[in-house]
Amino acid sequence: MIDLFAGPGGLGEGFSSLRDEMGKPIFQSILSIECDEQAHRTLRLRAYLRKILKADGKVPSVYIKYMREHDERSFQELISYKPRLWKQSDEEALLARLKEGDNTHVDIAKRRLENWRKKNGNGPLVIIGGPPCQAYSLAGRSRRAHDENFENDEKHTLYKCYLSFIEALKPDIFVMENVKGLLSATHDGHEMFSRIVADMEGAGYEIRSLVTESPESPRDYVVRAEDYGIPQTRHRVILLGVRKDLGIETTILEKKRRVSLGEALMGIPKIRSDFSKRNKSSEITSWAAYVDAAAKRLLETSAGEEIAPALKRVLSSHPPRKDERTEITSDHGIYDSWYRGRLGNRKVLTSHVARAHLASDLDRYLFCSAYAEVKGVPPRLDDFPRQLLPNHKNVQSAEEGSFKFNDRFRVQMADSPSTTITSHIAKDGHHYIHPDPVQCRSLTVREAARLQTFPDDYLFEGNRTSQYTQVGNAVPPMLAQQIAVVVANALGRKPV
Repeated sequence: MIDLFAGPGGLGEGFSSLRDEMGKPIFQSILSIECDEQAHRTLRLRAYLRKILKADGKVPSVYIKYMREHDERSFQELISYKPRLWKQSDEEALLARLKEGDNTHVDIAKRRLENWRKKNGNGPLVIIGGPPCQAYSLAGRSRRAHDENFENDEKHTLYKCYLSFIEALKPDIFVMENVKGLLSATHDGHEMFSRIVADMEGAGYEIRSLVTESPESPRDYVVRAEDYGIPQTRHRVILLGVRKDLGIETTILEKKRRVSLGEALMGIPKIRSDFSKRNKSSEITSWAAYVDAAAKRLLETSAGEEIAPALKRVLSSHPPRKDERTEITSDHGIYDSWYRGRLGNRKVLTSHVARAHLASDLDRYLFCSAYAEVKGVPPRLDDFPRQLLPNHKNVQSAEEGSFKFNDRFRVQMADSPSTTITSHIAKDGHHYIHPDPVQCRSLTVREAARLQTFPDDYLFEGNRTSQYTQVGNAVPPMLAQQIAVVVANALGRKPV
């Protein structure tokens, strides 16, 4: 397996996690490439843990220590645990920027494949990955509608880098993921989806769908993650490329019941947020006192009276301070074995610290979560008390019912899959408000990672902003594993 534009490794994690009847991994990663330094560090660390697990059969205590302390001293102790495996991981996970017309990394991949086959035999090759999608996303195109350089953005044609690996290495199967906006994207007068498919077919591949055996339109290549047990409404274009000359038969993904945000976050402890440094000093007393005061102010409004049960619950309960160490609770959920399986009875939980918020946003988060709890739907700006509306020109000047961004603040519902976790979560938490009004905050990195189905032992490197970005850009590993099942069966390997 070779993973291109790998990000923090969500797609590779799903493939690597698949086991055969003997308990051995079906897919062996020989190379992964990522250009972002922090995502690469995450990718390399995960490759190292996989090699340790293969050698030891369990997560070592030095890794648990690094999860808890996450500092340079514990890092050095970890990589000194099995230095040979660390060196192999450093070679496997490559920090590099792929560019059209530059075959340097194609040549590296060729050598890796040749060396692997000398040792292991002439087994099949699978290439996976998702070229950067900003040029195809609807949001990205909207932001750059008047950008004269947009047409020349290299991200339009980065898929050709992916194509160059396919043409040179001739994998048996490839999996390519991208945003749904690809279906409507154009470049230089050409529809990008049709152009990509034509180029892949010209390289000798049949492009198949993972959701229907007889695709009739581009939309038949969209995988809706919530239909396959992922606790998130994530819709992505995923192309399954099969070499025409090998006579390979493939199946489609099997649908599963929908899993809610509440089910995915079972065991995650309650915590509180903090005040942003941008708050005026006069606003800041204590977090609990401020939230209590905010709830009382709301209760004095007509909008607050309608959601009084949730607001009164806030007044009688407060989660622990943010500086207290968080650990997993005894609450059990549907995916316990997936999230916690390798950690056993260890209660360690990483990246579960709430971001700081403006005091005015705490008022809005409190209203949103209390409203959703009582009424069963997220509020829109039309539902906000006037005093809670954000101080933006297009909000303050708009009449009720005509707000340009009516869902500027979005609470996630506990009883349904979340909305799509995107990299925008790194900028603010307004679209990712936690459903529990008592906590009055946005989702943490770990909660976002749970919704993306990363196991709890998946440690994200870099600062919190980078961690959010990595999580938002990734492919859900549990969905990737289901795709891996389709690929493994097609190649005659029986997964369990």
